[in-house]
Amino acid sequence: MTTPILIAALLAALYWLRYCRAGPGWMKSAVKTGSVLGLALAAWLAGGPVLLLAALLASALGDFLLSREGEGPFIAGVAAFALGHVAYVLLFLDHSGGHPGGAPDTLSLPVAYTLASALVLLCGVMGWLLWHRAGALRLPVLLYMPVILAMGLAALTVPLTGALALVLAGALLFVLSDTVLALERFVLARGHPMHRLAPFAVWPTYWGAQLSLTLGFTLP
Repeated sequence: MTTPILIAALLAALYWLRYCRAGPGWMKSAVKTGSVLGLALAAWLAGGPVLLLAALLASALGDFLLSREGEGPFIAGVAAFALGHVAYVLLFLDHSGGHPGGAPDTLSLPVAYTLASALVLLCGVMGWLLWHRAGALRLPVLLYMPVILAMGLAALTVPLTGALALVLAGALLFVLSDTVLALERFVLARGHPMHRLAPFAVWPTYWGAQLSLTLGFTLP
């Protein structure tokens, strides 16, 4: 398991340093996709849950599609990530510790409700912004939002014991990454200086999320 993760980490670092702001290209697609396929391989070698493997493979497909040009690959990439999030939701619920606050190793009710409220509020604000800014891509983007919201909410039920404690961090990093990506792609004005910086924030939070989720379900 260690070797695939190290290779995936090297590919992720290469993508961050060399390709995250580069235009479309086959090498960019290969490096980006390979960094998540490496995590999928690690999960498989470790005997990780089938749903984890499905989520990582769907995400790798989404990475490949989003690295290509055009609205068609973008919509297909969003759909692939939505399927990945559905797999994550099922995985989280399969490992659920029950209602937050119902057991010593789950989030306390005040913390869980605060995080859940923040996620719902963020989804609402982003939905309003994207409704006005996403143009022809409005429908697929808005359909994706409740899926990632469900993923974030499901993560609140996973116990904070052992490696599973990484799951909530991974889910929140995923939400953060997608939020920054959506702001950069659809909301920021053309020429805004944040366009240069956003990719350097999106990639490490995204890949860090996938790594956290992989380790959360494969380590003791």
